[in-house]
Amino acid sequence: MSPKQKVYQGVLQEIRKFIEVNDLKPGDKLPSERELSDKLGAGRSSIREALRAMELIGIIETRHGGGTFLSKYRPYHTVELLSTFILSQTTKDELLIVKELLEKEAAKLIFQQLDHVKLEQLKTIMNDSSLTMKEQHYSFFKYIVELTDNQFLARIWGLINEYSKSFTGHYSREFYMKLIKLYKTQNYPSIEGLFNEEKTY
Repeated sequence: MSPKQKVYQGVLQEIRKFIEVNDLKPGDKLPSERELSDKLGAGRSSIREALRAMELIGIIETRHGGGTFLSKYRPYHTVELLSTFILSQTTKDELLIVKELLEKEAAKLIFQQLDHVKLEQLKTIMNDSSLTMKEQHYSFFKYIVELTDNQFLARIWGLINEYSKSFTGHYSREFYMKLIKLYKTQNYPSIEGLFNEEKTY
């Protein structure tokens, strides 16, 4: 584990403890970046990075000029926060396998609800020449994951995507078009096979 990862874990653990020990409720204020920096002996940039990760998964919210506050806190938020410790000790291959599994299951979950408008949105993403393939992949599956209407799935996928964005990739361009075609032709059984064939992550 790198020194940066240790600092990152320490910051998250300290914030988690502060929330639990002080029995904070939605709207309560957290210590400032400077206070956390002094207490942990960590740089402000590391503190800021940890807070940004927490904001990403909906645990906290930052109000301009007002500080950092606890957002709508639910039991699974603690699970998400603790999962960052697991992610930091997980190999690249393990992360990518889990990410692919989540994307496959999300793609299957939305099968019955896809209509012409939603299919066109997927096509629009893949036809957007202003995006790189990596950006198209993110936008494509972000839309799919959101369509599942499963907030927990969306947050776990988002967390893994954020953590692995420095080394994660994308499928072949043909893969996305094939998936859209399977949706259009109502060929649900072939979705599993499509993912099994595609191993370009």
